[in-house]
Amino acid sequence: MASAPLIVLGVAGSIAAHKAIDLASLLSKLGGDVNVILTADAQRFVTPLPFKTLSRNPVITNLYDEEEGWKPAHIRLADEAVLFVVAPATANCLAKLALGLADDALSCVALALNPQAKVLLAPAMNGKMWFHPATQGHVATLKARGVEFIGPETGLLSCGYEGVGRLWPVERIAERCAAIVS
Repeated sequence: MASAPLIVLGVAGSIAAHKAIDLASLLSKLGGDVNVILTADAQRFVTPLPFKTLSRNPVITNLYDEEEGWKPAHIRLADEAVLFVVAPATANCLAKLALGLADDALSCVALALNPQAKVLLAPAMNGKMWFHPATQGHVATLKARGVEFIGPETGLLSCGYEGVGRLWPVERIAERCAAIVS
């Protein structure tokens, strides 16, 4: 990452949200201008402070969070992003993105995203949720629009099940992000 590409890191409400802190750190160390958006559900698992500290940027937690100036923060990020990555991406998040729902900062950025930006989604959820026909339909819709998926991987899930649904390792997500923006 040569000239600090703007990377929007969306964090949805999954127990895996704590791993996104490490992802924000890795992306910043790789030279990205990381801007984090936490959904309300993500904030049940993590707080903005570590993301703000590691990214050295304000964290958007609400659609109505505003920066200095006249342009809404979510529109500025949508206009300037080179990469929009959501890790973890929950079943709810995938559904909202596939259906074009825009009721929070994360989904509004996704809907307003400039056409040149790349989108990378790293799902994390219970395996039954991942394999549900509704979720698979949303994944197919998003893939047809050019969205790239990384994961989920197989292993022990937080819910106690063994199977597909784990967040892809953050080091590998960061590597993929670096390859996309280079």
